[in-house]
Amino acid sequence: MEKNHKKNKSIIIILLVIFLGGCFDLQENPISIVTPDLYFEKLSDVETALMGAYSYFYGDAGYGRQFTTALALLDDICDIIDIGTNVERRNMNHFKTDPACPMIWSFWPQLYKVVNAANTAISGLEKITITDQKKANELEAEGRMLRTLVHFDFVRLFGDIPYMDFAVTDPKAVVDMSRTPVSEIYPKLIEDCLYGIQNLPDKRPNDIRCRPTKGSAKTMLAYIYLTLGDYANAAKYAVEVINERANYGYELMPDYTNLWAGRAMTQDVAEYIWTIDFREVTNDELWAPMTGVRNGAAGRTELGGWSVVGPARGYLEMFDPGDHRIESTFILEAKINTKTTPSTIVLAPYTDFWYTCDIARPHFGKYRKYAGGSDGEGRASGRNFNIYRLAEVYLMAAEALAEVSWPANETQALGYLNKIRERARNGNPAAAPADYPTGMSKTAFINAVLKERMLEFGGEWKRWWDIQRRKLGAEAFGQNTIEYFKTIPNASAPNDWVKTFPHDPSMWGVKNYLLPIPQEERSRATNMTQNPGYRD
Repeated sequence: MEKNHKKNKSIIIILLVIFLGGCFDLQENPISIVTPDLYFEKLSDVETALMGAYSYFYGDAGYGRQFTTALALLDDICDIIDIGTNVERRNMNHFKTDPACPMIWSFWPQLYKVVNAANTAISGLEKITITDQKKANELEAEGRMLRTLVHFDFVRLFGDIPYMDFAVTDPKAVVDMSRTPVSEIYPKLIEDCLYGIQNLPDKRPNDIRCRPTKGSAKTMLAYIYLTLGDYANAAKYAVEVINERANYGYELMPDYTNLWAGRAMTQDVAEYIWTIDFREVTNDELWAPMTGVRNGAAGRTELGGWSVVGPARGYLEMFDPGDHRIESTFILEAKINTKTTPSTIVLAPYTDFWYTCDIARPHFGKYRKYAGGSDGEGRASGRNFNIYRLAEVYLMAAEALAEVSWPANETQALGYLNKIRERARNGNPAAAPADYPTGMSKTAFINAVLKERMLEFGGEWKRWWDIQRRKLGAEAFGQNTIEYFKTIPNASAPNDWVKTFPHDPSMWGVKNYLLPIPQEERSRATNMTQNPGYRD
């Protein structure tokens, strides 16, 4: 009987977290909420509630598609291949998004549910008698890191946002919510990361990476400082992660392919610092079909998908021939129905792939080539998505050190940058890409780091953050994009196929770098203002 009581109580806690986490979706007259005070009795209840927060990362609305698709389509190394895809994706791809965008309204409430669920778990600590303070601090730190992850993403995407460090127990409170200034949000994110560094473990049981650790807290803190332009602190924490990587179990995978294939498909590998752990057989993860090759008339193929998000024109050409990363980053050939012989399935080069855009394009391979045990389009693989991996820490450290002092830090910074180039040669010293040389100017070196980030993280939703924090919009989406398009033989160039940044200098620091606050949210929260440049 006691066993059933415990089981039922755990279920109630999870349902409570889900219900409270979904407060942004409630109708105007919601049913009454059962108070959390009745359900938190011990630390294991708080941990159970925390586990409920993770569920909101999954699925179509979260990292499974909508959120990550938006990040990809904002950058200059991702583009839409099949232009027959949904109009909201095409608008996102061309900086024409408006406040009614279904993509934004999909992931905005979904990821705020993570925040509220984490805060609900934290609030549970106030309602119990704590017998293990270290464990209680660890659980609070985990909740803080979960809400910081979402707030950090959202403050960069939207600017001023509602900052929530409390659990919403009354849905009517949402009506009075307003946007917290960016200048007030970042100190709170830093505070939560510092708390995580003090209270999270070096490693998790069984070395799982989907729950934050001391190393992931330091990594996020380094990234926050990098974003703020506080390069001294960014370098400090990034270098600490590198120097302490053995304590945390981090190491670069010797073979870049093994970041995506084999064990990495369903588990964590040593390079991963923090991951989203998708569930198998549930279709939570849709990036395999989103990046797979659109099928022709004869039906599915081995790498079939929807040809939605693919490499932008010119991205493949950025790699040195022979760079080992090409093998995993791209689908350059596949068994597919060709345009010339649509009734026959052959091993065809990407120039013969079948899709509505008449400009031949390779596809991204990281998710579709290594989909593992999944359905015919690569879904339901149980894959783990990395939020941060060690290669990014090396590049953060290199960039920050160069900004702190150049050329005084050249040797250390160049060593970190070339560590990534060395791995890309896959054990062959004579292969490409070659190491960057000494004697570069500070500007040339930082540009090299930014380019290396483009090569290393293609299709991993990181490039937009670089464009935004460095204000590279005009450079990334300038006239060169159109000129490159014109060099393709026999190509027409409808405007919808050319990805450019809106050239209105008065908006470069405002609209073009921030998404609109979703209109659905503003219709519920009457104090919620809109970003400049979008209809009010």
